[in-house]
Amino acid sequence: MSDINLSIGIKLRQIRTKRNLSLSELEKMTGVSKSMLGQIERNESNPTVNTMWKIAKGLDVSFSYFIEEDREKVTVISRDNTRPLLEGDGKYRVYPLFTFDQEKKFELYNIEVEPQYGYKSEAHSRGVEEYIVVSRGVLEMIINDNIYMIKEGDAIFFAADRVHTYRNSTDFLVKAHVLVNYPLIGY
Repeated sequence: MSDINLSIGIKLRQIRTKRNLSLSELEKMTGVSKSMLGQIERNESNPTVNTMWKIAKGLDVSFSYFIEEDREKVTVISRDNTRPLLEGDGKYRVYPLFTFDQEKKFELYNIEVEPQYGYKSEAHSRGVEEYIVVSRGVLEMIINDNIYMIKEGDAIFFAADRVHTYRNSTDFLVKAHVLVNYPLIGY
């Protein structure tokens, strides 16, 4: 397992212990089975993007809480050193760039969506917002059963506390930058 998965397991156990939660209680809060939660804590399982969103939402923490590291005043992120989180057999990839900062209340990712694939995201916590800028291709966003076509260079903003889908209906790779804002969150 990679360092990022080790970090996820350690932080999950830390927050569960700090809040005095059993795996059964955490299962009820997140909708993720206690056996899977235990495997993640022990670094025996690589959680999917969807599983991480469920855990983050259930614990009312940011998505990147589990993978964030201490930051310097100037940070340069190299794509070569960024391990993606995968969904759909790697057809949807999330590259964490700037993980959640309690003071700034946001996190930033690059995403890639393979041709003819869609990723349906669970609703995030109340108040969470997403800002997306497409850097390559055409991204379809489905929000409240409405389809929005976001072309290269275009952007979209929406309240992310509802189910939403990132879809690539083309024959070419889609790339986008995603900023997730957590105005109401606090640990």
